[in-house]
Amino acid sequence: MKNLNTILTGDRPTGRLHLGHYVGSLKTRVEMQADPTNKLYVMIADVQALTDNAKTPEKVSSNILEVALDYLAVGLDPSKTTLFIQSQIPQIAELTMFYLNLVSVARVRRNPTVKTEIEQKNFGEGVPTGFFIYPVSQAADITAFKANLVPVGEDQKPMLEQTQEIVHSFNSTYSDVLIQPKGVFPPKGMGRLPGIDGNGKMSKSLGNGIYLADPADVVQKKVMSMYTDPNHIHVQDPGQVEGNMVFTYLDVFGKDKEYIQELKDHYRRGGLGDVKIKRYLIDVLEEELAPIRARREEFAKDPAAVMDILRQGSQEAEKVAAQTLAEVKSAMGINYFG
Repeated sequence: MKNLNTILTGDRPTGRLHLGHYVGSLKTRVEMQADPTNKLYVMIADVQALTDNAKTPEKVSSNILEVALDYLAVGLDPSKTTLFIQSQIPQIAELTMFYLNLVSVARVRRNPTVKTEIEQKNFGEGVPTGFFIYPVSQAADITAFKANLVPVGEDQKPMLEQTQEIVHSFNSTYSDVLIQPKGVFPPKGMGRLPGIDGNGKMSKSLGNGIYLADPADVVQKKVMSMYTDPNHIHVQDPGQVEGNMVFTYLDVFGKDKEYIQELKDHYRRGGLGDVKIKRYLIDVLEEELAPIRARREEFAKDPAAVMDILRQGSQEAEKVAAQTLAEVKSAMGINYFG
């Protein structure tokens, strides 16, 4: 069956992947992979990670294998999905250079996602140029594989819009070579998974995550430290469910919705302690994570084989990107010897 959709997605390799990645994108990727009408490309975005880690490249390179192990552990299948490393596709850098000529500095500066991230990282006037223009690089990532679908969070919508503008500008200036991508957004109400401390999203930099590679005892320790209701001091006290991370996680991962509702009602009227609901959440998470952890440990026994999967995926991806680049250069009239 011919693929009707080409999908590009990926992650920055700045650490192991956590439950936020799992519910936010990884599970969806596995579902997309199961549809034979989809061709899925999953990129380990090391070039993008280097835009703000150029002076500590080992932070990026040391996590390539870790991210690949997480991919395989959750069920991404290299016989169905192309897993590749961004830096091994030189055509992406060349496409980025061509696209930069179609985008003004003022337009990049207006990108709200870039503005927010520059503020969060306290770059000031010292923002690296590579970081400043990475939305253009993302356009090269997407268009190199002629992806028509791009799974993104709501906060990444401005990045996708930038790609759409670049595609329109290129096709209008030269010829209709590039595919206009559409975003695949999470269902309403399914925002990013908050961290166990209740402070915003789960994040590697904030250290408030539960990782797919965490052993069972580490998961237990993290759940027992989870933010609940600070005013629920005694078991008999009525407690608040809203903003209570244990119930937030139970809503996401728990399968027995009726029982979870009973726990919520009991907690609200008092007489239910935090330890009991945390122990239940530990069981729920362990049911989800145990098979993932087991698969990860099995793949980790042969790191060379995992890297070979990435090598083969990168070779396959480069062939596709090379074809796109050839078409782009032809449309621009700069394929002088071809």
